[in-house]
Amino acid sequence: MTTRYINGRVFTADIDPDGAWAEAFVVDGETIAFVGSTADAPEADETVDLDGRLVLPGFTDAHTHLLMAGSALGQVPLTAARSLDEIQALLREAREANPDAVALRGRGWLFDSVPGGAPTAAMIDQAVADIPVYLDANDYHSCWVNTAALAELGITRDTADPIGGRIARDAEGEPTGLLFETAATQYAWAHNDATTTDSDRDADVERVLDAYLATGVTGAIDMAFDEYGLAALRRAQERRGGELPIRVAAHWIIVNTGDEDANLAQVSRAAELARDDSSHWLRVVGIKLVLDGVIDACTAAMRHPYADGTNAEPIWPVVHLNPVVAAADAAGLQVAQHAIGDYASEIALDAIEQAIAVNGDRPRRHRIEHLEYAAPGTAERMARLGVTASMQPVHSDPAIFANWAEMLGDDRVDRAFPWPEYEDAGTLLAFSTDAPTAPHEALANMYVATTRASALDRSVEAIHPQFALPLAAAIGHATRDAAASVGDGDWRGRIAPGFAADFAVIDTDLFREEPSSLLEARVVETVVAGRSRYRAEP
Repeated sequence: MTTRYINGRVFTADIDPDGAWAEAFVVDGETIAFVGSTADAPEADETVDLDGRLVLPGFTDAHTHLLMAGSALGQVPLTAARSLDEIQALLREAREANPDAVALRGRGWLFDSVPGGAPTAAMIDQAVADIPVYLDANDYHSCWVNTAALAELGITRDTADPIGGRIARDAEGEPTGLLFETAATQYAWAHNDATTTDSDRDADVERVLDAYLATGVTGAIDMAFDEYGLAALRRAQERRGGELPIRVAAHWIIVNTGDEDANLAQVSRAAELARDDSSHWLRVVGIKLVLDGVIDACTAAMRHPYADGTNAEPIWPVVHLNPVVAAADAAGLQVAQHAIGDYASEIALDAIEQAIAVNGDRPRRHRIEHLEYAAPGTAERMARLGVTASMQPVHSDPAIFANWAEMLGDDRVDRAFPWPEYEDAGTLLAFSTDAPTAPHEALANMYVATTRASALDRSVEAIHPQFALPLAAAIGHATRDAAASVGDGDWRGRIAPGFAADFAVIDTDLFREEPSSLLEARVVETVVAGRSRYRAEP
């Protein structure tokens, strides 16, 4: 079956500007067979007249969390609540709307929306006290809970802080209701995993797949894959006869247990799964290590202290980090390291250099995730080592930037999210959303990338506009380069002959309209492997 698309504005994402645009293309089965002018387009079984509409390569969300994003879409959204009163009102409303609920979950609250940036269980109790309440922070590195949740989790003054985490406590040592880093994952998230059913996870998967297709996303790279996610995505494949509606590559999450043998056993499990590469719809390509936390909570590992004089230790000390990176590299796995602070990115690159020294010269493409503040020279070092910079424009949204800047409080703020540094250094730059830590919509992500203005609140002025990118570059990083970040750059991510027929049709020519059109445009159709997977309602 062949389909000819004509009379369009086709952005091919070719890195050569002379080949970046076309009028027409032909799809043969799952593959693009021709790209060029309408006049030169060969005949096909079917013809679609695009009538001047814009066509983009399908977006690949190069860093996301599929199950969590699907679950978050069904939780109480708190990012827009900019005061404790607003947060409490939303919680009361959610409780009244679901009186039979046995727990309440919310997501997206901001530290500067809470008095003193110090959430407590008592604050939630004032709104909902009769059932456990779990509220994930906007960055998903802290979980705020009420008194009933602390009791359900069994957290008391005698509960020890886990490796790489902290339970907030008052002067008498009593837990106050905030769980930082691994304290959130090992208590709140682990409890959620244990109480969530397969049916719940299946609903979460379907919800996130539908949401992505509606925004022109044709591929996703899951950055915290585990047995639950693997089973849920495999069930989704089975429901569709072995396919998924989008292409999923995954990085297996490795947790620092403090025991080298246990850590390496996790790497072995990832390598075992990666050897089963029979499906391009769902495959494990590497491992994920969370080296530090976030700047908003002062848990990112920095070379120099925060404004309040504190600092944070890495979640993965070098003595535990280096053996895991070397083992994964030796197994041919891609290593993705979450590093938000400059000290974390430094030890991440040190570990990669050591792995290269141990394992010798071989093809490899490792990655560092986020890089919100990295020291000068980091981009150049990454380029030399062939390390991808995986970054999220939506994390720099000015509407959520004030607390980030306040925590650093010095000239480091002037180098926040400096994407052009990575371009200039020749580093592969892949854009993503890190959903659910930020909205999953691809075009809103491109708005922040090209304006440094807010997609959440248009009344907020742009911050660091000197770091904004041209639209063609931003879309290239979110399509072509995002696909290349997991080794797929030779067969998807562009509209080119021989490439996968993964693309999105947009109702607005974003290149000819004002940047605000990125927040108003609609995806008309999303095509994956040559088949329509989403069509907008008229």
